Order: sequence, then C-alpha cells, then structure tokens
Amino acid sequence: MVRSRDRSRRRPAYRRRPNEFYWLWIAATATYGVGDIVSTIAFLRYVPAITEANPVVAFALDSFGFAGLVALKFVVYLIMLWISVEGAREGDKLLYYFPPVLLTATGTYLTASNVRLLWLS
Repeated sequence: MVRSRDRSRRRPAYRRRPNEFYWLWIAATATYGVGDIVSTIAFLRYVPAITEANPVVAFALDSFGFAGLVALKFVVYLIMLWISVEGAREGDKLLYYFPPVLLTATGTYLTASNVRLLWLS
C-alpha cells in the first residue's frame, strides 16, 4: 500500500485521533472558558475597588455586564476552534495544536492571576 503525500486525501487529525482533539479542547474550556470567567466574575464582584485591566474586556463588561464577558470569551473560543479545525483539515500541525494550547496557557495564567489577586485583597 502506498501512502499518499497529498494532504487533501488524508483524514484530518481530529478524525484520526478524536480523543486527543477532545482533551485539547476540554483543557482549553476548563481553563480559558470556565476558570478565567469564574475567577474574573468573582474578582470583580468581591473586590469592586479594582477594575478590569484589559481594555477590550473592560469595554465588554461596561457595555453588557458579565454577559459581555462571557460573549467575548465565547467568540474568541469559537474563532480559535475554527482555526484548529481548519489547521487539521489542511494538515498544518501548528494551526491544529496552537489554538487550544494557547487558550489553555492563557486561561491558566489568567485564572491563577485572578485567584492570586482575589486572595491578596
């Protein structure tokens, strides 16, 4: 059997290794989606003297409240998911792995930072 080097004929990584794809995005959801949102809301609710430092998030919060924060995070999450799926379809490992890893790292840092600031307040 001859393996085709034509990437358009290969099945995307999320079809060949679905568990890997799910776990990458579960980690991103847990840290960036749940961890950062919950810790940001707790921080802003229980430490009202301190405001959001990110101007984009601050605008979303000022305009739409906590729903704006959740909507903004959801839009970013969907864009990153789309990039990852397209990367898998194209056979581009960087575009496949980078979005969930970036969201996981960012979510972990932001959650830890929020919890630290909440603890110190």
